[in-house]
Amino acid sequence: MTTRQSTTALELNSKQVGALHGGPLHLITLQNDHITIHITNLGCAIMAIYTPGRNGMMKNIVAGFAHPQDYANNPWYFGCVVGRYANRIAGGRFMLDGKPVQLSVNNNNNHLHGGFEGFHTRVWTLEALLREDDRVGVVLAYTSRDGEEGYPGNLKAQVKYTLNQQNQLAISYTAVTDKRTPVNFTNHSYFNLGGFEPPLITDHILQVNAGHYTEKNEHNAPTGRILPLAGTCADFTVATRIGDNIHQFPQDKGFDHNYVLKQDGFSAPAAILEDPLTGRYLQVFTDRPGMQVYTANYWDGSITGQQGKAYVQHGAVALETQAFPDSPNHAAFPNTILEPDAVYESTTVYAFGVRG
Repeated sequence: MTTRQSTTALELNSKQVGALHGGPLHLITLQNDHITIHITNLGCAIMAIYTPGRNGMMKNIVAGFAHPQDYANNPWYFGCVVGRYANRIAGGRFMLDGKPVQLSVNNNNNHLHGGFEGFHTRVWTLEALLREDDRVGVVLAYTSRDGEEGYPGNLKAQVKYTLNQQNQLAISYTAVTDKRTPVNFTNHSYFNLGGFEPPLITDHILQVNAGHYTEKNEHNAPTGRILPLAGTCADFTVATRIGDNIHQFPQDKGFDHNYVLKQDGFSAPAAILEDPLTGRYLQVFTDRPGMQVYTANYWDGSITGQQGKAYVQHGAVALETQAFPDSPNHAAFPNTILEPDAVYESTTVYAFGVRG
């Protein structure tokens, strides 16, 4: 089935392109006069974001596959929504109401990004296509059953993507549960604002509105300490070329840090990423307390993406807005336990532009 609605400035298109696990696969397109975005319900993933450079040439600036079906095998989490819990939970274990909970362990000794069959592997339900005066969008939903990957409670999750005429892509998350359970969603898009030409983001300029980070141990799990960034090689308080210090973290092979964001709401960007070569820039706004900066440290060229380019180490950067990793094991971290009588709500906005 194909559904199409349009005006002179905004366009919305959805078509079914196959099926997986008994569920239909959809390719959804959101478009305004300057930006085209492709989304699939497999993994609730952003497949492509086409934006112009200063020369007017349109390029896809996110890592991804060419076809929705390809997201059935997505080892690097290209563009998808991850959950129930983004990032790591040490040992996959935590205490809840005085009882131990054991999650699946899929990343060395940790539970990572929801486990082996987290949200990124699921066929989400296309609930609605949105058409409003100043934006178009899509609502996708998934119900995570009690016990899935070890999590307690039936969790009903909903993600809404909307594109407006100001070149802003908003990602709004909601969830409800029937048992107390940890919840921490993020979108795992990787950005290369040059459209992977050149193939690296080491010349990109990054600024992060954070003065502290969560220290981690040799197992990549937080120690519980929150440390200042000043004087460290991970400090992006002032706009800095990513490549200047990317080799200062040999254990991580690049940046892989959770930044403690200054809580300015949506009045100031949490991060600004810019490619001086093409003029493209990205501003990230969020209500989340943290953001993981990850520079594709383990990409090895074995995957060729939608751009027809092999994705190589440091080929893109993910800016994962989130709660802190391993929060259920650290009382001093912001609470991530969702109560049965509460609603999880969060919004992140990507604002795209170009400098002349």
